[in-house]
Amino acid sequence: MFKRGRYSGLLRPISYVIDLSIIHVLAYQFFTSELHFIHYIIFVSIAWIILSLKSNFYEIYRFTHVAKIISLVAKQGVLYFLIVFAFFGFYNGLRIDPIAIIKYVILVMLLISIIKLTIYFLLKKYRQLLGGNNRKVVIIGLNQKTDQLRKFFLDRPEFGYKLNKTFDLRGPDKFKIEDCFEYISKNDVDEIYSSVAELNNENLIKLIDFADNNLKILKFLPDNKEIYSKKLDFAYYGVLPILSLRKIPMDEPFNKFIKRSFDVILALSIIVGILSWLTPLLGIIIKLESKGPVFFKQKRNGLDYKEFYCYKFRSMTPNPIADLYQVTKGDERITKVGRIIRKTSIDELPQFINVLKGEMSVVGPRPHMVSHTHMYAERIDKFMVRHFIKPGITGLAQVSGYRGEVENENDIINRVKYDIFYLENWSLFLDIKIVFQTVFNALRGEEKAY
Repeated sequence: MFKRGRYSGLLRPISYVIDLSIIHVLAYQFFTSELHFIHYIIFVSIAWIILSLKSNFYEIYRFTHVAKIISLVAKQGVLYFLIVFAFFGFYNGLRIDPIAIIKYVILVMLLISIIKLTIYFLLKKYRQLLGGNNRKVVIIGLNQKTDQLRKFFLDRPEFGYKLNKTFDLRGPDKFKIEDCFEYISKNDVDEIYSSVAELNNENLIKLIDFADNNLKILKFLPDNKEIYSKKLDFAYYGVLPILSLRKIPMDEPFNKFIKRSFDVILALSIIVGILSWLTPLLGIIIKLESKGPVFFKQKRNGLDYKEFYCYKFRSMTPNPIADLYQVTKGDERITKVGRIIRKTSIDELPQFINVLKGEMSVVGPRPHMVSHTHMYAERIDKFMVRHFIKPGITGLAQVSGYRGEVENENDIINRVKYDIFYLENWSLFLDIKIVFQTVFNALRGEEKAY
């Protein structure tokens, strides 16, 4: 029997066959000996399957976001690249051009990506237009959260959830939990969504037992306790289940390597390609307009709340309150050239030196002045969570409209919300998206860039 809750029981094995066929057909060009080619097929097939199981490469569901799919492809591509090079390194007698291998890997992952995304979007259209690949669902409990879920099921047919019924357990026309079970059994319901807040402990146990005994997928909506809305991490200590408050993807060694590699490559590109010639040119202009250093450095709080010096091109006349008061619109301290480089975010480019030193990342929560960090830590709930990861030159909050001057408390509260979302949902694709959005915003000009 195929597992429920997936596109279909056959889709995953078919995906394996298609992907491995692409890998092997395109690799045939490298081999003159059939024996070597057979060795390649065996080695790469086993390695690909093991990698896929480890990275959850084929764990794609109807509710999976496109960004997640692209992130999986990128991670699989890097690992596959290492596997292929390991094989041809072992069989060095084949004397294959490394550039040809790189082109081969890129073409393989490109074709696999296209097929993967094509299937994903075709299934969405299939559900939306033809009503196929649907899952019959019911909702147990009636409250604000279940009503939001009901609207989601009705408004987003491309996800393929067909809502059969919502059961109210507390109203004047309330249902007993046994009535729900009878309806689910008679109507061949696939998935049960239940509000934790609407069930007492006895009914909760009954519902779990019913789902287990009748092979029904059971999912819960969190109650009003805020902990249930967190992205909790689940693990076992022996046989004892333990919940951690949050899972930070960047804590995983592989993700650390990917993010640091991205940071170093981009930082070196900017330092060599732009700062190498821009610094002396801009330095002369800054010096001609006002006395003082070309660079401005300021203490900020970074990873684990440690202080570091954040670098910028100087955009203000030297003043004793630079470390105390944030720049405001029309600030008289800003020089003429300062207004230009701040408007275009050129003043931030020296922070790529901080990135290369490992004090910052290209993307992450923006670091605040030390004096402001102390103030916000006391006033703003969860402000300190931002310091679980390195600060960034740009961030999700900044490209979402929360950059520059903090005009009121809502600005910093929303900035913290975006920063926490970023650290809990990081992916390389998200970083790339934020970088492109930052460049676009800088070219377009932003209202709060002053």
